[in-house]
Amino acid sequence: MGQIIDGKMVAESMKAAIGEEVKDLLAAGKRAPHLVAILVGNNGASETYVANKVKSCEELGFASTLLRFPPSITEQELLAEVEKVNNNADMDGLIVQLPLPDHINPDKVMETIHPSKDVDGFHPINIGRMAKGLPAFISATPQGVLDLLAYYKIETSGKHCVVVGRSQIVGLPMSILMQRNHPVGNCTVTLTHSKTKNLEEICSQADIVIAALGRPEFIKANHIKPGAVIIDVGLTRVEDPSKKSGFALKGDVDFNDVFEKCSYITPVPKGVGPMTIVSLMKNTLLSAKGKIYPKA
Repeated sequence: MGQIIDGKMVAESMKAAIGEEVKDLLAAGKRAPHLVAILVGNNGASETYVANKVKSCEELGFASTLLRFPPSITEQELLAEVEKVNNNADMDGLIVQLPLPDHINPDKVMETIHPSKDVDGFHPINIGRMAKGLPAFISATPQGVLDLLAYYKIETSGKHCVVVGRSQIVGLPMSILMQRNHPVGNCTVTLTHSKTKNLEEICSQADIVIAALGRPEFIKANHIKPGAVIIDVGLTRVEDPSKKSGFALKGDVDFNDVFEKCSYITPVPKGVGPMTIVSLMKNTLLSAKGKIYPKA
């Protein structure tokens, strides 16, 4: 029977530690870390995500700025706003909430954010530095997964890790991180995706399965070998008339089907999700302290 990996509990523990570091900064006469979020338009999910990030800043004693722009803003105007934040020494981290309107190229926006303020870890320079094992901002969800594995002291060295999904936000960086020479790493990694043949057979050989493909309850017990560690990154809204909201949140793993067979498993919700925002806060603190890119 699996042990539940309690992401909410771990996130609260990490937030408490970050909050103490902020108090130490202020006591030393330094300013609080400052996170800036840019929100274009009024996408409902984006509004919720950004509100949660602003709330976390308040809880931890961070300064936060929310810059709102209409969906009609031009790409050039948005890039100019990004540059203003780049050039403001009192602002440590910048996130541009996706999705953006169709007329704006998200890659161009991400590449305009200065790597030293890219606390989302999406800039090609941070991805390249991560791949080379150099200090870098690691994107929040993969960092959250690493922190969960570390907290529960789950052995990764020499294990076979299968990553399901190859997105640039989760799957690809996860595959790089799990094979690097690091206390949470040293795995033999297989990266699988929608074109992979014999997925069930490959997954069933894994000691650690990291599911990040965005298909609710896709991974079943027959994908899992007994005693495997299951990290479920998926989060999909599924219609559920029995719920007051009218929907339920489902992961990529069929929790009830797999639970008896695995050794550890992250639930959905309260698994990887709470770790994502706390990882973003951690990156902003690292930026404020000049730990990844030294301050001028």
